[in-house]
Amino acid sequence: MVGSSLISSNFGLNTGGGYNIALQPKAAYFIKDNVALGGYVNLGFSKTTSGSPSRFDYGVGALGRYFISPGEAGVDNLLNHGRWFFEGNVGVGGASVENGNSTTGLDFGVGPGYSYFITPNIGVEGLVKYVGQAGFGNEGLNSAITFNVGFSIYLPTSHAKRIANEMK
Repeated sequence: MVGSSLISSNFGLNTGGGYNIALQPKAAYFIKDNVALGGYVNLGFSKTTSGSPSRFDYGVGALGRYFISPGEAGVDNLLNHGRWFFEGNVGVGGASVENGNSTTGLDFGVGPGYSYFITPNIGVEGLVKYVGQAGFGNEGLNSAITFNVGFSIYLPTSHAKRIANEMK
């Protein structure tokens, strides 16, 4: 089982600057060696101080990860404590703009990443990802390349089941 959460914020200091706050938790379950399937939720809010409208971004969907084994396809581990992976996602998401164009559409993304394990169960991850949204509302295709850094916790299945039972 893998779980990660990215909380990001941006506070502009220049004239007309604003702020952006986002929460992006993910959870996945290893269905077999090197293959994890799960879901994600994206929530974000942004506002600039120059009088522009506030914006609320949202998304929910499924994700998958494939971890490359050491030596597979000629790929070696970096620093002997990490694993390369590919992540893909698909879901529904959108943006609601105050008194402006709002849209809901198909969220999607794909990209490579690397997880460096600082302990056997905790990794620091970097992910370069092409993300897009094919809007069904007022906007068409929006896309970007993102670079994300965060932490992930990898729980053995027996440990995750024990935690779930303790919460009951």
